[in-house]
Amino acid sequence: MTSLLRKSFGLHGKVHEITPQSAGWRYVGFSLYRIREGERIGEATGDREAILVVVEGKASFLAAGKDWGVLGERMNVFEKTPPHCLYVPNGASWEATATTDCTIAVCSAPGKGGHPARRIGPDGISLTERGKGANTRFINNIAMENEDYCDSLLVTEVFTPAGHWSSYPSHRHDEDDFPRITYLEETYYHRLNPAEGFGVQRVYTDDGQIDQTMAVSDGDVVLVPRGHHPCGAPYGFEMYYLNVMAGPLRKWRFVPAPEVEWIMKRDA
Repeated sequence: MTSLLRKSFGLHGKVHEITPQSAGWRYVGFSLYRIREGERIGEATGDREAILVVVEGKASFLAAGKDWGVLGERMNVFEKTPPHCLYVPNGASWEATATTDCTIAVCSAPGKGGHPARRIGPDGISLTERGKGANTRFINNIAMENEDYCDSLLVTEVFTPAGHWSSYPSHRHDEDDFPRITYLEETYYHRLNPAEGFGVQRVYTDDGQIDQTMAVSDGDVVLVPRGHHPCGAPYGFEMYYLNVMAGPLRKWRFVPAPEVEWIMKRDA
């Protein structure tokens, strides 16, 4: 099977471009721009909605016929402050001009025209703790199920302390059988602190048809078409990832892997 690990195209410009066509699935798209002060980028959304996440740096934005001013605050993602984001519906366009060197993620999924363009965060986004013990991590929810900002997208940031596990206990969301489970494709955009470090992510199915364990470097993207997908941050290296999920229903319901179901029940 084709590797689920995607390396960046380089260090400048559009360094990632994952489409449903290139991923071999139906819903999730993810692109990443790394641009210098004064540079300008832009796209039309077509039949897809987008959430633009200012991962690092600052940029001024025009979108859906409106000037949104300068968005962005944190200069290093590991400051953990809430992100500045912008929702752009399908049938619109957006443009960003960097006011500092910056990193901008473009998270996309099919749009239905159900929501107007709007700013998301930093107000209303707060870092929350999830998990127990060495499974503790910290979440910035950008547009999860409770935030009714968009038609299809589910987007969140996760900070995993060094020596901890994340997206764990292992779980899957790869069947369209609500309310038991939902079908959601997913991408992970990884960052490491220090950047020279590495993390680990495994993607595997119960039947073994998919079983890939990847060493992820700073800036890598991992695709999760189906199956369980835990991450590990080795001692000494803090891990960040930006998750993008989408499917036929904007609900996040999952089933734990059989071997870790007892952990889920114990920690509930």
